[in-house]
Parts: sequence; structure tokens; C-alpha cells
Amino acid sequence: MSLSAAQIEQFRTDGYLVFRKLASPAACASMLAVTQAHLQQALAPVEFEAEVGYAGAPASLDAPGGRTVRRLRAAYQRDPAFRAWAEDARLVVWLRELLGERVCLTLAHHNCVMTKHPNFGTATGWHRDIRYWSFARNELISVWLALGSEKDANGALKVIPGSHRLDIKRSQLDELDFLRPDVQENLAIFAGGTTVELEQGDVLFFHSGLFHAAGRNNGAAVKNSVVFAYRGESNLPLAGSRSAQAGDVCLG
Repeated sequence: MSLSAAQIEQFRTDGYLVFRKLASPAACASMLAVTQAHLQQALAPVEFEAEVGYAGAPASLDAPGGRTVRRLRAAYQRDPAFRAWAEDARLVVWLRELLGERVCLTLAHHNCVMTKHPNFGTATGWHRDIRYWSFARNELISVWLALGSEKDANGALKVIPGSHRLDIKRSQLDELDFLRPDVQENLAIFAGGTTVELEQGDVLFFHSGLFHAAGRNNGAAVKNSVVFAYRGESNLPLAGSRSAQAGDVCLG
């Protein structure tokens, strides 16, 4: 089950890896069934589009689309299907090889089903996950599982290969730590962006410092993606931070 030397080097260079058809159709179907049932109930904890504060988001919960679910939080705690995926032995082995030590699942970040709806699913600008995470080192890995087709037209994730190795100045970022489109030196960075198209069961590993973005969902169906984040056991969350509040699940 080990990664090849070429895959490990690719992750170090580009900041991401894609694995095709890693999750079985049965596993995806189980997680999708739970997702759809919980979406119908808006079963807490959830995040609504009106709460993200991004450009184009509904102004309030009572505005049109304001109560559109952006993500189902606490996926690991929601159902055994999500726990089984988060602890999948293949994920643990590969994460350990990339991180160089025992792996822990952080429950404070991601740990969710991202649900991008047509019409009210807002776009997300170029950002790094580490912008709101607080750990000793910027060396976490997010694992993104597509429960259905993810294309540019329905808001698939976009990444900038190698951007986790860039030295970004404060002046290049806005108040939310998104790359500013009005800064000249960012234009060349944007030009390197590429869409990661996925099908059901495909999985994307990406570094916590990798710049990524996503457009609106212009399709007819909700796009659902399961996302967990992992750290090496020595990469501890900073005391008193949000990252330290929800605990971890230490794996192999």
C-alpha cells in the first residue's frame, strides 16, 4: 500500500496528489445517503451560506438562500460511514509516509461534508487552509473525497501547484487572507491555477499551505464532498487556539 518515491516527490513539489476510485461505490453511497438525509433536516451542526461572509453570499439567514447549507460539520461524529472512511487504512499509511510520523485526525478543522448548492453556493477565492488553523508547523494534509462528479461547471476545487512553497507577503492578501486580485505579483500566481476534476470515489490529498479556490455551482444538483484534515503527532495545535478545542483521533 506504500506510495511510490515519485508520488512522495510529487506531493512535495506540487502540494497535492489525486487517487482515482479510492473509495468504493458502496462506501460513497452510504455517506451520500447520510448526507442527503441530514441536509433535508439541516441537522446541526451546520454552516449556512449566510455565515461565511464571502462576496456574493446572502446578507443574512433570512435573505434568499441564507439558510442554504454550506457544510455539514462534525462528519466524524455523525455516522459510522464517515468514521470508517476517515480511518481507512490506506489513508493512514499514505499520510504517515507523507508526514513522516504517526498520524492524527484533527476534529477542529474540516471534519465535514462540503455541500455546494446550485444558485446559492458561493464561490471561494484563492486561500490556504492554514490561514485559520493554529499548529506548530504548516504541515497538515487535507483529504477530499468526491461523492459525485466534480467539474469546473459545478464548482470543482482549483489548486495552484507548488504554491505551498511560495513566500507570500502580507500585502498580497486581503483582510480574510485571500490572495488579492488587484495585486500585480499575484497575477502570475493565478495563472498557474488548475481545476482538479474528480468523479465519485476519487480523492485529493493537499497540503495545508496550498492555495486553492472553487467557483459557483452552475449545475442542477448539489455537489457533496467529504473533507478531513490530518497532522503528524508532533505537530501540536497551539494552546488556547480554536485548533486545540475539539481534540484529535490518533491513528496508526
